[in-house]
Amino acid sequence: MYSPLARIGLVIVSCVALTGSTYADDKELNLYSARHYQTDEALYSEFTRQTGIKINRIEGKEDELLERIKNEGAHSPADVLLTVDASRLATAHEMGLFAPLKSKILDQRIPANLRTEDWFSFSTRARVIVYAKGSVKAEAVQNYADLAQPRLKGKLCTRSGSHPYNLSLMASFIAHHGEAKAEEWARGMVANFARSPKGGDTDQIRAVAAGECEVALANTYYVARLMRSDKPDDWKVMEKVAVVLPDQQSFGTHINVSGGGMLKHAPHKDAALKFLEYLASDEAQRFFADGNNEWPVVVGVKVNNPALATLGKFKADALPVGSLAMYRSKAQVIFDRVGYR
Repeated sequence: MYSPLARIGLVIVSCVALTGSTYADDKELNLYSARHYQTDEALYSEFTRQTGIKINRIEGKEDELLERIKNEGAHSPADVLLTVDASRLATAHEMGLFAPLKSKILDQRIPANLRTEDWFSFSTRARVIVYAKGSVKAEAVQNYADLAQPRLKGKLCTRSGSHPYNLSLMASFIAHHGEAKAEEWARGMVANFARSPKGGDTDQIRAVAAGECEVALANTYYVARLMRSDKPDDWKVMEKVAVVLPDQQSFGTHINVSGGGMLKHAPHKDAALKFLEYLASDEAQRFFADGNNEWPVVVGVKVNNPALATLGKFKADALPVGSLAMYRSKAQVIFDRVGYR
């Protein structure tokens, strides 16, 4: 039996039941996904068109899917897990859910710092600084470290320190600067809060535009979505804010990822491998970029996304995604210790 948590919010998208009857059919792929984007529908449909492999998809929140796969154990029908954030993918690895995977295609197309032995990044988002035009000068927020400077006292708003996006950023800060400086940075940010952390990244951008605070952190996926919105209210928000891609003179802007891997008990391993390799194709990479405002991980893929073009080219932090997992627990301890909740 699954726990109540494992059942809450799970949406069976396919009308085909994920039962033993599908195990022997290599034209089926059972996908557990924590990506909730309508634009992915086109990506999945194109894979089916090219391969004839039908995707049976179950969607749910990240923790729910991980618990479900764990509880299903060796009888799990799941072939592939897709989710966002390196820390969540690392959790799946630590739970022993992924199967080690060897693929020349994935090794050749996905940069080494964006893959591990059993999970792979297929798109990236940058964690940027959003600031109020007219109230804050761009030169005052060129680096993540600037968010802890006393000049920003009472001006910073963020989402919860326990959210994976912020934990991954803190993990990268620890990797680059050490625990002592990381804690000093966290304390400085808490001292600069305009209000207690709450809401999502879009809420932080709106808060800056509304004057609730003057500086915030957000992933570029949310910034680009507002930039491409057809709603006048969203245009007004973006007219009032500007974006900095931090740390261009040092390690580069922190990036997070969306990715996945083949599950250990996958009944359709050949289909799973084909699907993961397809996600690294130029075509699929363009779906991620043009449809969902994420940067491709494959070098040289040409995209057509005006928002990404406006954000421009930048130096991305080349820290291996595996390092983010290494410091994730320490990041949470530091945030808890300084009251960043």
